[in-house]
Amino acid sequence: MSESESEIVGLTSELVQAIHARQLRLFGGPSGLRDAGALESALGRPVNRAAYGSVDLAELAAAYAFGIATNPSFIDGNKRAAFLSLITFLGLNGIDFLVDEAEAVVMIRGLSAGEIEEAGLARWIRDNWPTPAAPSRDP
Repeated sequence: MSESESEIVGLTSELVQAIHARQLRLFGGPSGLRDAGALESALGRPVNRAAYGSVDLAELAAAYAFGIATNPSFIDGNKRAAFLSLITFLGLNGIDFLVDEAEAVVMIRGLSAGEIEEAGLARWIRDNWPTPAAPSRDP
């Protein structure tokens, strides 16, 4: 499941900040970007991984989430921003990634706390990868 870098749609700082702002409107919390450099660093992580080896979308999504969750850029809502960035990245690349909410919370909290590594998150993403829909048989 290796994708070439030119085909992959990445996340921008503006998009992640918009994701963050929307989740704050929905769920509350203080707004604000604590460290723009931390966000740029987090967003550079998957780009760097793609430049230095063959990676798949699960690894890149995990790199986005890992960078955002473990290098807090925002005053509040970093874990939510990490998970929603993971979902958004996969969606932008044609993957409708749906997982159990409680399971996602455990994974992202574990990632943020250092209990789950980036590779473990990538495995979890692969384990929950959507299966292609069977073609319909119209009579």
